[in-house]
Amino acid sequence: MASIDNLLVSLFVDEIVGGFIVTIPPGHVGCIYDVFRGVLKNVWYPGMHFKIPLIQRVKLFNAQLIEYTISKDISLKDNNEIMGDEVIHAVTADNQFVSVEATVLIKLDTERLPEIWQNIGENFVSKVVRPVTRSRIRKVLTNHTLVKALSTNRSLIEDEVKQELRDSLTSHGLFVENFYLSSLTPLENSLGSNEVKDILKDADMIKNERVISGLRPDSNPNPAPEDTASSRSSMPQS
Repeated sequence: MASIDNLLVSLFVDEIVGGFIVTIPPGHVGCIYDVFRGVLKNVWYPGMHFKIPLIQRVKLFNAQLIEYTISKDISLKDNNEIMGDEVIHAVTADNQFVSVEATVLIKLDTERLPEIWQNIGENFVSKVVRPVTRSRIRKVLTNHTLVKALSTNRSLIEDEVKQELRDSLTSHGLFVENFYLSSLTPLENSLGSNEVKDILKDADMIKNERVISGLRPDSNPNPAPEDTASSRSSMPQS
């Protein structure tokens, strides 16, 4: 399984000719740290670049499309910055617990890498990507019943999660290319009490957000066209 090194190359790039020249390999970009000025705003793209020895250092970032995998085969015990997550547990609109396995395709906004490195640091998987992904998946599943989530609403769930992730991660300098739902499995009394509390806490927060925004706690924020049309037809005519 890929680690954070697939997104952030942890080692500083090789220096040649006494440290005056650095080379950025294909598929990567470089950010410059200056001892006196901090992280510089300019980004270096593949090719040869000149720098000031001892004063400037360059760190590589992966500019390619990266898979963030949510799977039962992943463990966070040894590496909390791994590019993925353990199975996510969530609750549906009819209060049924499910486990989710999925894949998110993400890419760094290379123009904003200095900002990301400066403000978030190297641990942006555990700080941003993982908590946001968990929250958005759980939020979307509260809009769908278990039966529909397992059948007709699968592609709709994928589209909704993708949009939620784009809305949440773009501001952090991460592009979400796509979201694929690998499996959605009903759970029967297999969760610990603490995990159930965490899931229900997320669900309650989502419901409270809907109440504040004027929606019923059990309503779908994105009603189907036929639902909207039927509601209009039931309105009294003036």
